[in-house]
Amino acid sequence: MNIAIIYSSITGNTKIIAETIKESLQKENIVYFGNPTEDLPEADIYIIGSWTDKGNPTDEIINVLKKIKSKKIAYFGTAGFGGSEEYFKKLFERVKINIDSSNKILGYFYCQGKMPMQVKTRYEKMLEENPEDSRLKLSIENFDRALSHPNDEDINNVKNWVDTKILNN
Repeated sequence: MNIAIIYSSITGNTKIIAETIKESLQKENIVYFGNPTEDLPEADIYIIGSWTDKGNPTDEIINVLKKIKSKKIAYFGTAGFGGSEEYFKKLFERVKINIDSSNKILGYFYCQGKMPMQVKTRYEKMLEENPEDSRLKLSIENFDRALSHPNDEDINNVKNWVDTKILNN
């Protein structure tokens, strides 16, 4: 089985998950590993990943997803806001609308990822202007929690996902 792992990572979180997936599939024939390219590599299974920008994958990942027809697809992502399977499911629903119905979806995996410091700085400036804003306070708390992700638990979870959703399909 030929596997292509295509991902977009801006802060390194999604790259960590992609590398873990690649390592977990080391006995398989990985025909491509890296960022999206103009030409889609030929594979039986596409494992596609992206960081999350305002609840969506990157445009370049959306373009890749739209090109794939009659293949198996597994999706992975990282998001600054995390910890809720319900939230991750909503994120994947936004991804899924870009996947052609001729494909078989093997599943998805999300974990939280640290965000750039300028995000926290922006939150803090907004909080100075609105000191009673409880949503901003929660956003800063979430930012601080995200600093340790992806963590060992996330790595173990993605390895388990590969074993159950990709290797057993």
